[in-house]
Amino acid sequence: MKLKDWIKKDQCMVLQSTTKTETILEMLDVIATTGKIGDMENLKKEIFYREQIMSTGIGQGLAVPHVRFDGAREPIVLIGTKAEGLSDYESLDNAPVRIVVMIIVGAEQHREYLRILSLVAHKLKDHAFQEELLKAENGEDMALLIAGE
Repeated sequence: MKLKDWIKKDQCMVLQSTTKTETILEMLDVIATTGKIGDMENLKKEIFYREQIMSTGIGQGLAVPHVRFDGAREPIVLIGTKAEGLSDYESLDNAPVRIVVMIIVGAEQHREYLRILSLVAHKLKDHAFQEELLKAENGEDMALLIAGE
C-alpha cells in the first residue's frame, strides 16, 4: 500500500486559514463534505481534545493532527499546505507549520493507523518532496505529486 492509495485530489488543499484552529476546522469541513463521518461534532471534539493533550506539530514544518474515532468506517487522510506557515501551531521545535496531514481512523484500526503514519513519515522526511508539495497550486497538483511516488 502507498500513500497515494489513501490520498486523492479532493483530500489535498492549499490552506486558506492563518491559525492552527482555523486550519483544523478547514480540514474538518472537507471531511464533512465526504459524508464518511456521521458525527462531525464529536470528531471535532476529539481532534481538539487531542491537541489539548499535546500539540501535533512534530517539528520541521510538519503537523499530524490525528485521532482514532469510533465513527470512522475507513481511514481518512488529508494534506494541507501553507507556504508561509502557521506560526501559532505550537510545534515541538517552535517553527511555523507548513504542511498539515490529518489522519482519522476507526477506533480499532491500529494497523491501518500505523501503516499510514509510517507512509506519511517516510514521504515527508524528504525535504525536496516537501518543497515540491509547497509549490503545488491546488489539490490536483498535490495529488499528482503524491501519485508520482
